Parts: sequence; C-alpha cells; structure tokens
Amino acid sequence: MVEVDLYAAVAIGAIVLLLYHYAAKKYEYFLTKPIPALKPTMFLGNTGPMMFRRRDVSSHVKMIYKTYEDFKVVGFYDLMKPIYMLRDPEVIKQIAVKDFDYFMDHTPTMTNSNPEDEVGGESLFGNSLFALRGQKWRDMRATLSPAFTGSKMRHMFELVADCAKSMSDFFKAEATAGKTLEYEMKDTFSRFGNDVIATVAFGIKVDSLRDRENEFYMKGKAMLNFQSLTVLVKVLLLRAFPTLGRKLGLDFVDSTLTEYFKQMIVDNIKQRDAHGIMRNDMIQMLMEVRKGSLRHHKEEKETKDAGFATVEESSVGKTTINRVWTENELISQCFLFFVAGFDTVSTCMTFLTYELMLNPKIQHRLYEEVMETEKSLNGKPLTYEVLQRMEYMDMVVSEALRKWPPAVISDRYCVKNYMYDDGNGTKFLVEKGQTMWIPTIAIHNDPKYYENPEKFDPERFNEENRSKIDAGAYLPFGVGPRNCIGSRLALMEVKVIIYNVLRDFSLEPSEKTEVPLKMSKNFFVLQAENGVWLELKPRKN
Repeated sequence: MVEVDLYAAVAIGAIVLLLYHYAAKKYEYFLTKPIPALKPTMFLGNTGPMMFRRRDVSSHVKMIYKTYEDFKVVGFYDLMKPIYMLRDPEVIKQIAVKDFDYFMDHTPTMTNSNPEDEVGGESLFGNSLFALRGQKWRDMRATLSPAFTGSKMRHMFELVADCAKSMSDFFKAEATAGKTLEYEMKDTFSRFGNDVIATVAFGIKVDSLRDRENEFYMKGKAMLNFQSLTVLVKVLLLRAFPTLGRKLGLDFVDSTLTEYFKQMIVDNIKQRDAHGIMRNDMIQMLMEVRKGSLRHHKEEKETKDAGFATVEESSVGKTTINRVWTENELISQCFLFFVAGFDTVSTCMTFLTYELMLNPKIQHRLYEEVMETEKSLNGKPLTYEVLQRMEYMDMVVSEALRKWPPAVISDRYCVKNYMYDDGNGTKFLVEKGQTMWIPTIAIHNDPKYYENPEKFDPERFNEENRSKIDAGAYLPFGVGPRNCIGSRLALMEVKVIIYNVLRDFSLEPSEKTEVPLKMSKNFFVLQAENGVWLELKPRKN
C-alpha cells in the first residue's frame, strides 16, 4: 500500500513538474522581443486579478496600458497565452487597416469554427460574423453588409421607433397611476434592446416592460448569463486550451436555448414563404440573402449619415458574393444581433443616462434640442432623417461612447508571420497565432488624446473639435474592415430611445443612485456593481 502511494505521489509530482516546465517555457515568449512585458504569475499570467474578482475589466485594461507609457506596444499574458497590447493610434491603424490581411481574424477562443471549415459546425456563435474566420468571414461580411446601409436603417426605423414609443407610454402610464418611476437602467434598457431585437431580428413582437417574464426575454437572459459557473468554466477551458475546447465541441451557449431561437426563426421564415408576408426586418433580409437578391446599390454612398461614431464599410463588405449559405449559418447572424442588442446597446444607454443625470445642464440642452425637433415635426412622427439632423444628440452619444465604450477591448489574430517595424528601430517578428489587443477604454480615457478624460464633455465632438480627433484614438465600434457591422442600427436605437425618454421625462438621482459608480468585478463587460438607479420625473410640457 505504501509502495502504491509512493508511485502515485511520484506520478503527481512528475505531472506538476511537467506543467510547471510547460508554463515556464510559455512565459519566456516576450524575453526574445524588444518590448517590455508584465511579469506573469505562474499558470495565471496577468489575468489573476480579474479571475479572482479583485479588479474589474476596465481597471485591469487601464492598468496594463499605463504600466509602460513610453512604448507603443507592450506584452502581457492572458493565463499562459502571450498578448500584445497596442498603445498607439498609428500602430492600431497599421495593424487593423493597412496590414489587415495579416490580422483579419478574431482570436479563435470561443468558437469551434475553422477558417478552412466550410460548414463551421452547429454552434450559433461559431457561425456568427464575429467568430467566422478567413475567406468565410469575408464572404459573410460581404453578404450581410447591404443589410446595414443607411437606406436599410430608414426602412427599419419605424420598428425601432415603435418600441421606444411603447416604452415611453409605459412610463407615462406608471406615472399617471401615481407610481414613483425609479428604475435600474441596465435592466430597463436590456428589456428595450430585447424588444427591438425581437421585432427587428426575429420578426416577433414582445413587451418586456409590461410582460416582465415573457419567454423570449427570459430565455435570452439565460442564454447570455456569462456569470454562471458553468459558462465561466467553459470559457476558462476555451481560453487556456482553445484547441482542446474546440475538439471537445465546447460552446458557452446552452444547446436547448439555441434550439429555441433557431426554431423561432425557421417557423417565421416558413410562415412568410407560405403566406407571402413582407416585413422590413432582418429575417426579410436573410430571406433575400437566401435568394441572392440582397446587393449593395452603387448609387448609395457610404457616409457618416448616422453620426460621428458611425464606421464606414470597407471594400471587403462591398464585394459581390455568389455563395449559398446554410440555414444554420444565416440563423447564427440573428443570434449575434441579439447579443449586441441585449448587452452592448443597453450598456451604452445605461451610462449615457447616468451622465445626463450627473450633468443637468447637458441634459437640459439636449432636452431643448428634442423639443425644437418635436416642434418642427408639427405633430408628425419622428423620422430617421430628422433624428440624424440632431447635432447635439450626436455629440452627446459620441461622448458617451468615448467615456464608456461597451466593447472595452477588441482583438486581432495574426494569421501569417508578420514583421513589426515602427520605423524608429523597433523591429521584431510576430508569429502566426499571436493575438493583439486594442485597449479601447484605456485609449478613450488617455489625457494624451482627450483633455480631462474623466469629464463628460460633448463639446469634444462639436463641428469645430471633431476634426482634431485622431481616428485611431476613437474606436467605439472598432477599426478597419473588421469593425462593427451594426453601428448604424446601434446608434439609431440609442438616439431614438433617448429622444422619447427626454421628451417626456427628466433624469434625476434616486435614493438608490450611486455616485461615483462602483464597477462590478466582471470578467467580461462594463457594469456597475450595484446597478445604475435613476428616477424618471414627468415633465410639465
């Protein structure tokens, strides 16, 4: 028995020693590069403070960013994986735009898709535009790009505006009933975002404020519960051992929930085919994709028609593609729109309303613009074109995205060996398979690019000042051909709900309002630990 125990102890010791040696070799990566790197902790790299909830993701990214302020590129370790952090706007533009062919993909962590795999498995996330890689990503981007032009947003505007009006009517009814309108804004705007995506991407009408536990909302919330233990374990496995995770077919989205959303879209398409139903939404566009009738119109110019933060489509998105997509591949894009609408758009709205509450003068000026616009309408409903002419609205939204970008970081994955050369003597090889991080929130809050960055100041984006902003230092929707395809839809959602809310209510602090906000030590997203509580006070117009 003693002998068996001894053998077991020796075996365990040998395994630990091998793992230690394996990790130690991993942590030698940046020793061969002429850039500084943070000292890693064995097996955890520099990710430990986030994993053990000692630091929120925003603070962690800013800490790495500030450690070596005189360098354009620095290194750190995400668990055992070496990561390059890009600190300079010109380097970011070089990597993400000029040398895009070397960095066209996102890091293949949470997907079982393969750049050479023309099927991509059954994973909704793995088949989404965000996770696709290589030529398959190029083809899908070109396929979907015509669905997100300014003209398509005009067609969708009524659906989004109806959701915003419904939300405002709900608040007015609650006020008429004598209730105090105190709400946690992230929850509230998640419900609005949920309803928009339900009607725009899934072709159904839900009302998540009046019917708070409707099936669509509850299943969506469960699907996006990234803080559950099961999801965290899956994500950690995929981050630490991505190849193994993909071979095991790990997917952080529950299969029964994905099946629910898949079936909803399949049934909707069947109904439309059977009864000749036409509707200005994403499902209609996917049906056009299936028929090969969705194309870019040459006469439509890509401009910043939705505001300063709008990103323009590259030549990749304007390529003509003749490719047949599977049903699952098309449905996966609706899943991506759901994730974006449920979380990132609602995050922007949450912090925007918080800043308006903190800055009553800014709120009042925006309210005045809303009322001027309302007067110009002469009782007619708001239109997409009129909304886009609201200059101060665009300044306020642009500044909210500057100070509180929902995507704290973005990444690029090196798909073939790349020789980095800053032209000033720093030159080294970036090997295929390495990852670059673009620390959006750190750059947006760097006084080098934005004076007094902690101040919420929409004047940064007035007509005189916006031309002074470095394009590589303002990245709310990413940069280069792999930027966010839905920037117009997101901006339209944010502006139309802010218009409706401010027209009828002022945003005031409540007893639960926390100033300053304490950020949640969340592994993934920008979130207030105790929520963002505000009171909506009816206006006496």
